[in-house]
Amino acid sequence: MICDMFVCQQEMLKKLAQTIDKVDEDRYHAEAKVKKTDKEIEDLKMKVVEIHCIKKPALKKVRMSADAMLAALLGTKHKASMDFRANLKEVKKEVKEEEEVGDWRKNVDERSGMDGRMKKFQSA
Repeated sequence: MICDMFVCQQEMLKKLAQTIDKVDEDRYHAEAKVKKTDKEIEDLKMKVVEIHCIKKPALKKVRMSADAMLAALLGTKHKASMDFRANLKEVKKEVKEEEEVGDWRKNVDERSGMDGRMKKFQSA
């Protein structure tokens, strides 16, 4: 009877030791994974700092014709020549006719009184 209890206790201790070993192994793997990701994060942070520290030169404005721009975009494969200015509509300025400015005193004299007021309504 004492032997059975002793054997039972040994089996329980073995199972407990196996469980402890498994948990310890999982903990070790989790720590290794965390260390690896921490290192990757630090490397990426360093790359970001390096990228921000590099000063880019100011771009210069370059004048290009439409043909040169098409050649640069399409390369030597397509030799298309387009005249963009030919497709534009012509806009003509409207000439505004200005009335001659006369003597304002004459206009006041003509429009004074009832006759002048009637002329205003009739001309409109």
